[in-house]
Amino acid sequence: MDDFLFAEEPDIDETKVNSPSWKLLIVDDEKEVHSVTKLALRDFEFLGRKVEFISAYSGQEAQDILDKDNDIAVMLLDVVMESDDAGLKVVRYVRDVIKNHMIRIVLRTGQPGQAPEKDVIVTYDINDYKSKTELTSQRLFTTIVASLRSYRDLVSIEKNRQGLERVISASSNLFSTHSMGPFVDGLLMQLNSVFNHTEKSFQLSSVVAECHANHNNEKELTVVAAQGDFSGTEGKEVSSILPSSLKNVYQEAQKSNEFIFGEGYLLYHSDDPLQLSTLVFICGIPEDISEHDRHLIKLFSRNVQISYNNILLSQEIEDTQREIVYRLGNALETRSKETGHHLKRVAHFSALLAGLAGVDDEEIVTLRLASPLHDVGKIGIPDSVLNHPGPLDSEQWEIMKGHAQIGHDLLHDSPRNILQTGALISLTHHEKWDGSGYPNGLSGTDIHLYGRIVSLVDVFDALYHKRCYKPAFEPDFCTQYILDNRGTSFDPTLVDLFMNNIDKFLAIMDQYPD
Repeated sequence: MDDFLFAEEPDIDETKVNSPSWKLLIVDDEKEVHSVTKLALRDFEFLGRKVEFISAYSGQEAQDILDKDNDIAVMLLDVVMESDDAGLKVVRYVRDVIKNHMIRIVLRTGQPGQAPEKDVIVTYDINDYKSKTELTSQRLFTTIVASLRSYRDLVSIEKNRQGLERVISASSNLFSTHSMGPFVDGLLMQLNSVFNHTEKSFQLSSVVAECHANHNNEKELTVVAAQGDFSGTEGKEVSSILPSSLKNVYQEAQKSNEFIFGEGYLLYHSDDPLQLSTLVFICGIPEDISEHDRHLIKLFSRNVQISYNNILLSQEIEDTQREIVYRLGNALETRSKETGHHLKRVAHFSALLAGLAGVDDEEIVTLRLASPLHDVGKIGIPDSVLNHPGPLDSEQWEIMKGHAQIGHDLLHDSPRNILQTGALISLTHHEKWDGSGYPNGLSGTDIHLYGRIVSLVDVFDALYHKRCYKPAFEPDFCTQYILDNRGTSFDPTLVDLFMNNIDKFLAIMDQYPD
């Protein structure tokens, strides 16, 4: 028959173990209780980990400890200490104030009548309730094992939840190249949480790479996302980071497009019909993993490869769209004999000024892509007017002014956001702050912000460069013109932002000279 735990026992000094351990918080106002609990669990071990004892001698001291340490697995908590319900107050503090729902709480009492078991179990979020006289050494062992097993499972579930949350968060922006890192990170966390519920704890490391031409114009796989031991290798060639012992395996994987499991690693290379090559390399895999776990890793690898191919396809669509806009604009600029980098400058000027005006990042991207379409309506203007060498007469001017409406009518019924924005810019970029512009005589903030931005930067660039109807003007003249027309042609606030950051605009001018 077991000796009772709280019989007379010699006091001991238990030293904390240095290896990873389970944290056990003992909360009791009797020092003897701490001593005998440590004695009873001195050789305790669960899943290869020993116990680290932490002592508190009052409810308040326990709260102070719990405030600072959220890794405590189990708390053995006395009910009656500095007050008859001190332990119950600690329970409420843990669950309701600091929102710690992981720690397993075992209430212990030497005065059961002070807090009836049934009422306490129903009212308080605890995991067990024992009278101190019940807890023999064997029963204490059983209680702690059950509590640690429950704590371990809760931690595993939480890691799994966090991994899923990160995958979902990254998936919402899956078609942005910046989301691949978080996407891989989330999936890898999922795998780790699934595998680490066993007694063997390990950490996976991974590399995801895509095909890229190196400095010799040879195709080479380049790291786009990395985890664990490979963190920080993004941008490097795969051949430079893989262990030399795997070079032959790497070449084999490129040829076979099959999963290759080796001693502690997996290699998977894939070429899809669109000639997009990707590689997934995972190491740290236990040699004795089950077929189920292998299946999970294969599923992970395939999903990463498919997801990244989707990202590349999306990027290809965006690049194609951007190039079509520029080429259309350049065709019109060539027709009007305004060659050079005018459209690129206007695009970058517009994005810069929009950012200074507080426009959000997504809108800035749209404005940068759409602003080169500001003069698309010139497609409907006769060459005799478009390329007239000198000032236009009144009849020619009326024809020229029609390009704003023509551009709008050409683009406005498109379902594409960029083309709709281009239509808006085309219609409004010749309106003036004082209402003297065209085609609708809008004034002030009735003119859309995009139109006000493009109006300013388009005029600045046109002044700065030679046109068929004028020479290039000196930089001082260009900036003075903008200042002189502050509040008449141009939005005063935008003029101030422009002038306060003129060096940034001139840097763009230098970057894209005619």
